[in-house]
Parts: sequence; C-alpha cells; structure tokens
Amino acid sequence: MATAVQKITLSSSRDIPFNKLVLSQSNVRRVKAGVSIEELAEDIARRTLLQSLNVRPVLDAEGAETGMFEIPAGGRRYRALELLVKQKRLAKTAPVPCVVRDSGLAEEDSLAENVQRAPLHPLDQFRAFQALREKGRTEEDIAAAFFTSVNVVKQRLRLASVSPALLDVYADDGMSLEQLMAFTVTADHGRQEQVWQAISGSWQKEPYQIRRMLTEKTVRASDRRAMFVSLDAYEAAGGVVLRDLFQSDDGGWLEDVALLDGLVAEKLKAEAEMIAAEGWKWIEVATDFPYGHTRGLRELDGVQAGLTAEEQATIEALKAEYARLEAEHDGADELPDEVDQRLGEIETALAAFDDRPIIYHPTDIARAGVFVGIDAEGALSVDRGYVRPEDEVPEPEQNSDDEAAVMDGTEQSAPLDQRAVITIGGQVAEPEDEDDDAVKPLPDRLLTELTAERTLALRDKLAITPSVAFQAVLHKFCLDVFSRYSSYGTAIEVLVRSAGFPMQAQGLKDSPAAKAIDARHKTWEERLPKDKADLWDWLTDLTGDEQAALFAHCASFGVNALYEKGDRYGGGATPHSVEQRIADADCIARAVDLDMVQSGWRPTVENYLGRVPKRRILEAVREGAGERAAQLIDHLKKGDMAKEAERLLAETGWLPEPLRMANIDQAATVDAVEPEGAGETLPEFLAGDDEETPADEADESRMIAAE
Repeated sequence: MATAVQKITLSSSRDIPFNKLVLSQSNVRRVKAGVSIEELAEDIARRTLLQSLNVRPVLDAEGAETGMFEIPAGGRRYRALELLVKQKRLAKTAPVPCVVRDSGLAEEDSLAENVQRAPLHPLDQFRAFQALREKGRTEEDIAAAFFTSVNVVKQRLRLASVSPALLDVYADDGMSLEQLMAFTVTADHGRQEQVWQAISGSWQKEPYQIRRMLTEKTVRASDRRAMFVSLDAYEAAGGVVLRDLFQSDDGGWLEDVALLDGLVAEKLKAEAEMIAAEGWKWIEVATDFPYGHTRGLRELDGVQAGLTAEEQATIEALKAEYARLEAEHDGADELPDEVDQRLGEIETALAAFDDRPIIYHPTDIARAGVFVGIDAEGALSVDRGYVRPEDEVPEPEQNSDDEAAVMDGTEQSAPLDQRAVITIGGQVAEPEDEDDDAVKPLPDRLLTELTAERTLALRDKLAITPSVAFQAVLHKFCLDVFSRYSSYGTAIEVLVRSAGFPMQAQGLKDSPAAKAIDARHKTWEERLPKDKADLWDWLTDLTGDEQAALFAHCASFGVNALYEKGDRYGGGATPHSVEQRIADADCIARAVDLDMVQSGWRPTVENYLGRVPKRRILEAVREGAGERAAQLIDHLKKGDMAKEAERLLAETGWLPEPLRMANIDQAATVDAVEPEGAGETLPEFLAGDDEETPADEADESRMIAAE
C-alpha cells in the first residue's frame, strides 16, 4: 500500500502595523549593495510594497509573545518604510504585509532569502525597457521610474535592438556584454551577423575588432571631408551616421562614403565658381594637395585691403575700452570673470580686423591661379595668387612709387625711355633698331672675355673676406628659396636646389615638420623686402644671429636624403652615389640630433605596415612590442594584421630601418628571410583565420619581389 505524501504547510501571512516591527540582529546582510535606501523608498512610494517582510514573533523570558515582531529578512525594505514614516509620507501604524515564521533559525531564513533569489539577466532588463518604450513610455519616463539617466536607458534600448540571433547567443553566454555593446555601432542586423560569423571561429574576438570591422568601410566624423560638409548637411542628404553609445566615437562614422565625396565635390565646385568670378586664369580644386604643390610657382605680392572709416572708428573704440578696463583693474590679483571675458572678446574682435583680404592687380590676376581645398580642420582653404612659369610675362622696370600707383589703380605715365613689351605667341619680340648710327652694345664675346677677368678677381677677393662671402651666399639662397624674387642674373653661382618629393605619403603637408617649415618660411617672407634691389642692404642690416638663422633656413631647402633609383638631375645615379648621399644625410642628422619619433612619426597602415609583407609586419611588432604581441596577430590576414600592428606599435617608438640613425644601438635590420617555423601547420581552430585569397597571395608575392 502506497504511503501518503505529507503535504507542505506554508507560513501564514498577515498585516502588522509598522510600529510593531523591529530589525533583527539575525539578518545576515551587513554590506550595503544594490539600490540605495532612498531610491527603494521612492520606488515603494510609487508602486507600494511589492514583496512581504519575513518576520518572527518577539518572545519574553517565559517564551510568550510580546506583540512585537523582528525582521530577519527584509531589512532594506524596513529601512525604506522607516524613511517614508520619518518623511510623514507613511503612517506609523500603517499595515505592512508580512510572512510570519516561528520555526527554524532566523539566520537561515535571512540567508535563504538572499541566496535563493536569482538576479535578473541583463537581456531581460533590456527587453523590459524595450517593452515599456513600445507601450508609449518615453525614455525620460523610464529613466525617472528606475532612478537612472536617460543615456543609460538609451544604451539598454540600443542593446535590445541588436540582431535577435546575436541576442540569443548572448543569452546562452556565447558572447560577453562588451562584445554585444560593440555590435550596437550599426543597426544593420545582416552586417552584425556577418561580422559575428567571421570572428566566431576565432579565439580573438575583442570588442575593438568588432567595431573596426563594422566601420571599416565608413568615414569618421572627424575626417576633414565630414567637417567641411557638416553632419547636418550629410544627414539632410539621406546619409546615415553610425554612433557608439558606449564609447567616445568623435562624432561617429559616416556610412555612405560615396554620398559624402559627392557633397564635398559639389561644395568645392560651388566655392571655386565664386572665386572664378574674381578673374583668375586657373583654379585647381582638390580635397588635399600634396606637400610642395606650389614649388616652382611664383607667389604674387598683393596689398592688404584698407580699413573703412567705420572700421577704423570701431577699432579705436575697442582699444579705448580695452585700456579703460585694464586701468580700472590695475593691480588686481585676479580679474572678475565678466571683465576677463570682455577683454578676450575685444582681443578676438581686433584680431579679426588684421585678417583682411589681399588685393591683387587685375593684370596679375589674369595670369595667375588659385588652389582651393580643405585644410586639416575641415575648413575651406583658398590659396590665391600663384603664377606658373609658362604664364610669366616680362615687365618693364618701375620704381616703388610706380608699384604703389598700380596697386592704387592710379598708374603713372611710363618714363620716356621705357619701351612697350610686345608679346607674340607667348614670346617677347625684340624691338627693331631705330637708328643704324645709334650706339650699339659691346659684342657678346668681348663682354665674356672682360667679365671673365673680373670674375677671377672677384673670386680671389671674396675668398679672403669670409663675412662678405657668407652674405653673398645667403643673398643667393634667398633668391632661390623665396618665390617673390627671380634668381636670374646673380653673380654667385651657388644655388639651393630644393629637393622635391616625386612620391610622398598622404598627409605629408600636415606633418609637424612640414607645418614648422611653412610657418618659419612665412615669418621670414613677411620680413623680406618686396623689391629685389633692396635685398642686399636689408641683409646687411640683420644681426649676426638673424643672418645665421636665415642662412640655415635657406640651406635646409637643399637637403636631399631621399632614396631614389634614378637620378632626377641627370647623369645617371649609381648605387655608390645614392649610398654616399644617404651617408652625408646621416652625418647631418647626427649633427642636429634628429629623432623621427620626437618629430611625430608613427608606423601606420598607410605609411608602412600596409605596404610590406606579413613577415616584415611581424618582425616590426616583435622588435617594438615583443614576441608575445607578435604571436597575438601572427594568424591574421594581411589587412587585419597591419591594423593590429599599428595599434600595438603606436607608443613603442619603433622605427623602420630607413628612419633610424646610423651607428647607434637600435634593433637590427629586419631580416628578409622567412621566419623560423613559418611553414608549420596551424591548429585546426586557427587555420581558417589565416586563409589568403588569390588576390592576397598575389599582393604578397609582389611585396616580396619589390624588396
């Protein structure tokens, strides 16, 4: 006969007035955790008590009930109710739902209630927020109801919007929360699933890799093109911006690159058309011009637009206000915020008057051109006034008063002995002799013979006068380096032949060195006299230190440390001549203590890592970041390996051999031999990650052949 199963009897429940409850010393919770008492009190006030308290009768010495009840489980709820009573939002005698226990140990009840309670899975919380949103609750309402920020609500809603297939993987603990966060960068479920499929078989599934793969065909909002067009214009044209709610993303990523490039081209074209109305002969438009793009062109001299009477009055008023404010607070340890702010506004306003447009003569404009592009900060860059060699037209000599008259539009009549320059087919026609009996110049041969003697005498004299020799070479250097002067017809045949850059990495003109050179060049150019005839006397008036600084600046334009297979200057280059040039450059580099790391060079995909074979990438990481770092990426495909190597080498100070200083204690030359163990078979679970496509293999072969 079957034994009857004994039925379970549940503990009774009843409402007990709050003033009959006390905390028990048997509560095992000692450490504060989770929601604060204040937040819990507000939640009870909003929704009332959702969970009963666990209580036991308080007995006297004889074991009889005293009418009071202690709380071994539910102490935080009691504290929240107590706070509401103190705030007079709850009556002292308000009934509190309680489960009354009189058997077992109080400590056991407290431990069981806390241990047996299963926390809510994060995904359930995300979906609960999503359900509330779908039922009409705003993000602000949800944030207020659960005492969190609106941004946290947006983050959880974004997590709930990830592909359902990936949410299922996360629910089964197949993906970490950080990985799930990375997938929220895009709302494209298909792309999310594609990326997960690509990395799910790999042991390396870092969140940054997921973000990079999801955004590899996008453009950052910090890109100069995006800043030039503006995100508002891009989005108004139908473009999508991917944003990361969990990390700083510099404004996000622009997904439609073709649309962005179209908007950039359209805006640049419109700007160029407005500039063309000024009458320029040519305009070159580009997103980014290479370093040295103005080399060989002459830059026009113009005059800064004058100030109107109203503008001059404004300047005087601002200066007077600035002086008054300074006088009123003279001797003060610290200026009031509003005064300091006003002084800054005045300085900005005065600086704006200094940035006035340059006015060029219409004749110059008709044969010169403009470069229109985008600067590194995404602003429109307009560089006016460059004359190509083929557009140069010989002009008659005129004094400085004549030049001023031309710029003012009140050109004076030409001197009686000045002849008109006639140009036929772009060539200057020689004027015919007006009188056969007129005095003719000396024959060319005689001039050559006479000046040869003078040249020898001048060389001898100059050789024993070092200070004049220095200034003569400096004078010639200035003519070579500064485009405002013509270097034709000079006595010193020393020249600065500025080494061009037939091949250069993108962004070279934005490098720290290029910016420093351009700034230094501009500073000197602003000081130089406009008239070539005044240059010698101007150099004479410089101090010795100023002459030396200008000399070094001009001489630097002749430095050529380029490796080139061919000789651009004629005569054919030999391996020995190239080696000698590089060796000479090394001597100069040591003398000036050149450090390419301090100069701002870092290995990137564009400037090195993406252009060498995989074995060189691994060797670079091994030298710069260590063997362990190289092992982390040795299974990756070429493109991914280069990107990861860029991250690993970013702050290591590693340099490729051509950028290293010769004869110093640096890592050995990268070996071109296949690394030991490269032919070993990869484990099965990694083999799929290292498969190269035929195109990859072809690229690798070309890289190796090029070495």
